[in-house]
Amino acid sequence: MNYKKIVVAGGGVLGSQIAFQSAYCGYDVTIWLRSEDSKTRTQPKLDELKKNYIETIESMEPNDEENWARGIADIDSFNKEECLSKVDIAYNSIKLVVNLEEAMKDADLVIESMAEIKDEKIKFYQKLAPILDEKTVLVTNSSTLLPSMFAKYTGRPEKYLSLHFANTIWKKNTAEVMAHNGTDKKYFDEIMHFATSIRMLPLPVMKEKSGYLLNSMLVPFLLSAMDLLTNEVSDPESIDIAWTRGTGAPKGPFQIIDTVGLVTAKNIVEQYQKVPGLMSPLLKKMLLPYNYKGMLTMLNKYIDDGKLGKSTGEGFYKYK
Repeated sequence: MNYKKIVVAGGGVLGSQIAFQSAYCGYDVTIWLRSEDSKTRTQPKLDELKKNYIETIESMEPNDEENWARGIADIDSFNKEECLSKVDIAYNSIKLVVNLEEAMKDADLVIESMAEIKDEKIKFYQKLAPILDEKTVLVTNSSTLLPSMFAKYTGRPEKYLSLHFANTIWKKNTAEVMAHNGTDKKYFDEIMHFATSIRMLPLPVMKEKSGYLLNSMLVPFLLSAMDLLTNEVSDPESIDIAWTRGTGAPKGPFQIIDTVGLVTAKNIVEQYQKVPGLMSPLLKKMLLPYNYKGMLTMLNKYIDDGKLGKSTGEGFYKYK
């Protein structure tokens, strides 16, 4: 493996983070965006990431191993000035490109990080397939959809698989790697290696599983919280406190939804409502009685009001 140019398709919450982390680790990074308007939404995310990386680096103390940002540096070889320099280089080197062919030219790896909408991903792959170089490996950062759903549309099923990141990847530095039946083992191994090269801990997912590892546990948790709210059992703050105080977790479900974005939450609700076959029998029994209609009504109202979560300054909570 000798990847140099990385293209991230989509400049959302995770897309921008993947791009920044890859650039921080020395890769030539381009973000492909649908329109010029998308640039105005993505650039502030990169500005905020630069600020977050700097604040994280400034606060890193070798005696605080529990809170160490492993995506930034190893604790035993941490050089603050070197890390700060890498942040500046990353920020100034990332390219935002609207023209698809220009963005994809000479790409070694394309990371699709678009909304969890099956039809939109299929349309994107159909446009992408004819213009990619033969060498290009293609991965999806989908959090719930399976690579086998899209492989035939990519024009390179043997070079296509999933690479899913957790939010705030410079701190929560895991990457779930999942192939489909047609993925060549060579490319699975290459993506495992790439994940390591950008300071992630690669987690192999040996069988296709909707939700992979993290979201197989997280999504039922978030649906349970939204069901409590839509059925007027309690309010977001009380539900969050019940979880954080009761378990010691740093964030409650509605704080998590604000972080990942309400549009992502809506897409997940729609998927679990429409595709119960993706669930195990036990999970199906647990989740099908949920008030999905009420959840979608609630989320649509927030979205229509421009309250998309932390990225817009307001979701279930307000942010400065």
